Amino acid sequence: MEQLLHYISQNTQLPAGSIKNTVQLLNEDCTIPFIARYRKDRTGNLDEVQIGDIVQYKEQFEALEKRKTTILKALEEQEVLTPELHKSIENTTDLTTLEDLYLPFKKSRKTKAETARKNGLEPLAKIIMAQNASDLESIAQKYTKGEVTSTEEALEGARHIIAEWINERTDIRNTLRKQLENVARITTKVAKDKAEDERAQKFRDYFQWEEALKSCPSHRLLAILRAENEGFIKVKIEIDEEKALSAIERRIIKSQNECAEQIELAIKGSYKRLLFPALSNERLNAAKEAADDTAISVFAKNVQQLLLGAPLGEKRIMAIDPGFRTGCKVVCLDAQGNLKHNETIFPHAPQNDEKGAIKKISSLADAHKIEAIAIGNGTASRETERLIRKIQFKNTIQVFVVSEAGASIYSASKIAREEFPNYDVTVRGAVSIGRRLADPLAELVKIEAKSIGVGQYQHDVDQIKLKTALDRVVESCVNSVGVNINTASRSLLAYVSGVGPKLAENIFAYREENGAFTSREEIKKVPRLGGKAFEQSAGFLRIKNGKNPLDNSAVHPESYGLVKQMAKDLKREVSDLIGNTEVLKSIPKEKYVSETVGLLTLEDIINELEKPGLDTREQAKVFTFNQNIKTINDLKEGQLLPGIVNNVTNFGCFVDIGIKESGLIHISNLADGFVSDVNAHVSLHQQIVVKVLDVDIDRKRIQLKLHKL
Repeated sequence: MEQLLHYISQNTQLPAGSIKNTVQLLNEDCTIPFIARYRKDRTGNLDEVQIGDIVQYKEQFEALEKRKTTILKALEEQEVLTPELHKSIENTTDLTTLEDLYLPFKKSRKTKAETARKNGLEPLAKIIMAQNASDLESIAQKYTKGEVTSTEEALEGARHIIAEWINERTDIRNTLRKQLENVARITTKVAKDKAEDERAQKFRDYFQWEEALKSCPSHRLLAILRAENEGFIKVKIEIDEEKALSAIERRIIKSQNECAEQIELAIKGSYKRLLFPALSNERLNAAKEAADDTAISVFAKNVQQLLLGAPLGEKRIMAIDPGFRTGCKVVCLDAQGNLKHNETIFPHAPQNDEKGAIKKISSLADAHKIEAIAIGNGTASRETERLIRKIQFKNTIQVFVVSEAGASIYSASKIAREEFPNYDVTVRGAVSIGRRLADPLAELVKIEAKSIGVGQYQHDVDQIKLKTALDRVVESCVNSVGVNINTASRSLLAYVSGVGPKLAENIFAYREENGAFTSREEIKKVPRLGGKAFEQSAGFLRIKNGKNPLDNSAVHPESYGLVKQMAKDLKREVSDLIGNTEVLKSIPKEKYVSETVGLLTLEDIINELEKPGLDTREQAKVFTFNQNIKTINDLKEGQLLPGIVNNVTNFGCFVDIGIKESGLIHISNLADGFVSDVNAHVSLHQQIVVKVLDVDIDRKRIQLKLHKL
């Protein structure tokens, strides 16, 4: 335990007490959202990111310890484990050093060095490495027997053994690693016969490219590696070979005789055959891993912003999935998101039934008392929006353009088939568009996060890491907002702290059989939902209009007794405390602090009583594009246009300006000064004003600048 805590402390710089208590809570199967929200006094108010870091380094340490156990067992079986080696392995704090220590003892495939040993050439190699022998020709002659037919073969075999020894030296490997880390360059050239390949043109910037590997940004490295994987370019990692060889020679060669000449040849062989191929790959893999981490971080931030996007709330919504030839799919949803009506209209080419479409939409809006219209932002979106804005509705109806990203994934999914078994994918897609206007979080959790399409190169990064990061983001978002247990889908319930897919199914089934939950206490009746699951989940599950007003708040049931005591002391009912700022401020906090309830927890309880179940998300706002801009041909340099950020990367952000092509605000055009973090200036789905800098119609590229109003 001490080693684990020390390891985490070294990597996070967090207080030792906070780490220790957090690890204990994690070992008790507590979730990150639960620890961050309800165990602040034990963790010293660590947030979810800090707790997530502890989880990450805890897992790294446990993986390292597991690998140590495997290696020690293997070395014991080979009977080569010395006390010194055992101590070195036990004291190792990183996987690379551990694998270097194990390298000389790995049971590898048949190598040139192993063949040379079998031919009895190891003693000759040791003589050469001693560097004090003369007349090596005569010495080598003694080893010409069996498979070895000449002195040259004997010396060559000895060099293979020496090359392997050099390859296994940790100091030499680390020297080369430093050079690769500091000065390696990545170079690319177009693959044979690929320069004219149409599919390769998007990678043409890398047909001949060179830069320092350590300064190659995440998005560029991932693009280069994708181009290589698709066979369009060849990639090399290069360093100054002479400098690398000289650095190795200085560590080994201590003489100027025949032995030194043989060692110099062995060094070159080791470098070219063993050291450089392995360590350059290691360096490229490390760069790829860092690029993955950056890309995953960008993607995670985007997903978080998307999930926590502004909800319109419980409104009666008409949703339209636009299209030309196949028409526009129209659905009407009630305030709870239930499908009430669906049909198809054909206002655009080739049918051009605009009058019929306007009449139909107008009558549906009246019949279903529609309060808002959601239009998907895909094909025919602008044309459909212009059509809707022509209609003179009897009542005020807000019109929104909604991102369709991932809607097609949802509409063909098992979840969608279960929700709407009697409707086809087009109807399901339209429903999804409408529901994500009402509550983006509740609808988007039904789609695998990486399919939402707001990242960069998400299909090229480590998929396990990506899934872990995105699952954590979704879990964090769901629990930060809270979930109405009586209306939540299985998908939403599955992300509640302590629940998961199986219990979510059980909660859903219980609700279907018994009707709405009337109290948090009733949650305990759900099959297989035990004490630990209740502890972890109850504070995040809300019950509106239940028996106990605290059930619709983030106050945890474990604190209900404390709230009742505060109310009793104030000679009031618990319901009298809720929203009563004046009374809540008068509560003497120090009176209720105890061994089990600290000041941080108490402050959270009082804040929650003031605004119970508060949704911190902003309200959805209507947005209108410039109606005069219909295609890329309408753009002119210097124009100021309204836009919506539809993707954020670490090199800038893409902006929907109401046409098919999104424009790019490069990171250098986000502000007049230096910008290190794109997210510090823009966020996903933010409504902004941009200035058109350049329009390349042939390549369909639009360069924009963030305009400061």
